Amino acid sequence: MSTSATSPTPLSYKDAGVDIDAGDALVERIKPLAKKTMREGVLAGIGGFGALFEVPKRYKEPVLVSGTDGVGTKLKLAFEWNMHDTVGIDLVAMSVNDVLVQGAEPLFFLDYFACGKLDVDTAAAVVGGIAKGCELSGCALIGGETAEMPGMYPAGEYDLAGFAVGAVEKSKILTGKDVKPGDVVLGLASHGVHSNGFSLVRKCIERAGDNLPATLDGKPFKQAIMEPTRLYVKNVLAALAVHPIKALAHITGGGLLENIPRVLPEGTAAHLTKGSWPQTELFAWLQKTASIDDIEMNRTFNNGIGMVVVVDAANAEATAATLRAAGEQVYTIGTIAARGEGAAVVVA
Repeated sequence: MSTSATSPTPLSYKDAGVDIDAGDALVERIKPLAKKTMREGVLAGIGGFGALFEVPKRYKEPVLVSGTDGVGTKLKLAFEWNMHDTVGIDLVAMSVNDVLVQGAEPLFFLDYFACGKLDVDTAAAVVGGIAKGCELSGCALIGGETAEMPGMYPAGEYDLAGFAVGAVEKSKILTGKDVKPGDVVLGLASHGVHSNGFSLVRKCIERAGDNLPATLDGKPFKQAIMEPTRLYVKNVLAALAVHPIKALAHITGGGLLENIPRVLPEGTAAHLTKGSWPQTELFAWLQKTASIDDIEMNRTFNNGIGMVVVVDAANAEATAATLRAAGEQVYTIGTIAARGEGAAVVVA
């Protein structure tokens, strides 16, 4: 007696949770966005297995500078508030501002977008922000990866990472080695929290409950919180072209207290003058809600200063004037001193 086996129902990749058609649709949505970011040096961009870029011939001794970062837990608020159009700017800014600190011009950027189930509209909004960030910093978006991984992420959530490469003439690399006592510390205003400290920001929102302010600094509360990281690239590069800037520090995780020492020579310290830059309503609300002191504020958040510029005292006013003319809010926030036995950054 014979038995007939029943053939199992065919399973497709889509049945397993990966929609190739959605991925293809996203690529088609991305292509015109990426096209707006094209610049000299791009040989092959979106769609290939690898992106090709030729270092511009105007560089005589080019040194490549790379940086990579993510957006962190700011994404949790993007999910909760359905605000996806600016986190891509954060992603770009966190890397290109770091590359800028070496004196480098960002050349190209690649992104990595990972999710459990691909929502084309959400992903397109995110990548639209990435393209906008690249456009604002003169950086080409030449590639990336969209990974749909069922079971890896909760519904409606995703993760972002990015990678930037820039170039600088070998003779013009900023190392901070020439910084000396008497130099002036300039601070460029931030756009808000940028993309660091959001684990504490979210705790503050949770603690405030229904007592959230309607506005902060003239913006609706959620917009003020989600304001993207400021892109300092074009304005600072323009200043670098005409002024002998000695060092730059991007104020990210660790705030002023942890980031400025990264560009100071041994034996020097930054003495910042308390009150030399204004505390915005946003940072005042965070400090009050978290019940933290000034030291904790300055080592958790940028606290209103997103980029620090160190210059010789004789060049301070001219450098500040150039940056202001370009649209930056510039404050003289301190000076460089001999460190002695004290801390690397003193705010008093």
